[in-house]
Amino acid sequence: MSISGNSIQELALATDPEEIAPPRKRSSVMHFRKTRILIATLSLRKIWNFGLLFWSFQWARILRKPVHWGNPAKIGVEPTTSCNLRCPECPSGLRSFTRPTGMLDLPAFQAMADALHRDLVYMLMYFQGEPYLNPKFLPMAAYAAKRKIYVATSTNAHYLTDQNARATVESGIHEVVVSIDGATQETYEQYRVGGNLQKVKEGTRRLVAWRDKLQSRTPYIILQFLVTGANEHEIAQIEALGQELGVDKVVFKTAQIYDYEGGSPLIPQNERYARYRKGDDGKYRLKNQLKNQCWKLWMGAEITWDGRVLPCCFDKDAQYEMGKLPENDFQTIWRGEAYRKFRGNLVRSRGSIDICTNCSEGTEIWA
Repeated sequence: MSISGNSIQELALATDPEEIAPPRKRSSVMHFRKTRILIATLSLRKIWNFGLLFWSFQWARILRKPVHWGNPAKIGVEPTTSCNLRCPECPSGLRSFTRPTGMLDLPAFQAMADALHRDLVYMLMYFQGEPYLNPKFLPMAAYAAKRKIYVATSTNAHYLTDQNARATVESGIHEVVVSIDGATQETYEQYRVGGNLQKVKEGTRRLVAWRDKLQSRTPYIILQFLVTGANEHEIAQIEALGQELGVDKVVFKTAQIYDYEGGSPLIPQNERYARYRKGDDGKYRLKNQLKNQCWKLWMGAEITWDGRVLPCCFDKDAQYEMGKLPENDFQTIWRGEAYRKFRGNLVRSRGSIDICTNCSEGTEIWA
């Protein structure tokens, strides 16, 4: 099976924590540069492993059985559950976790990267929390990048000081997503509660400036705008701001709403940027069909700061723990009974799994 550079890039996009709505503008030059960066991390073994994942997923869909070959091509790693903001639809912001808050330590991360790097294409160093709050975050990113893994992260950019911006570029991290969610402070703070828009702009400028000064190809910098009912009127302003700041790409992201059936002010009027649609009975429902399949369960996993291996990024409170590191090695967990049972339930009756019922992702391989 042959896999193009463009397909590998789509793999990266498809693994974002929430659905990414298509950008209104796209730079083909920057797209090509990112593709080149991705391709540089590949090997024949990784491409073969990706083929195993792809074909086992196809057989599982057809047979309705948890057929699974290969090792993870994508891993989400949680540097910390701590966060400086209070975003209303985020467990970190709401401080609503039942699991403990803490920081991933460097030796545990290194052991994880050593165990997975030969097959791993993409590592998202973000799950819940603000990664830069972990003082070992950038050394971790540097370690993974040296292991030929494409490393990405997502940040609210409040900690991109001049020192951190330079260290980020020097770490070799391949991609940084800056969450902004407002073109004015008044709009921004409605969702990013406790946030300062000026800090986000300044931090982004520093990151771009240091990348240019050090003449580095990385990181690829994305400005990400979570579209809500409160900020959808600022989409054009965000596109202009992205050009002003010098980022590589601006993307518009749909919001996951926990209690959506009765509607929410966070659901935008523009359906292009909404995951939900109002029915004739007045109740809101997911726009997409909930198929008995999920590519996420075949190609990757999430690992929390304290070593819990989770099936996907929608399991924010670690309700479905497949196993825990280092008590068990990753391969034992990945091929264990808990994973086999979960994948089997998914291909037979995905709607019976509660974290799947508010999921807009995973039903197709490419976003």
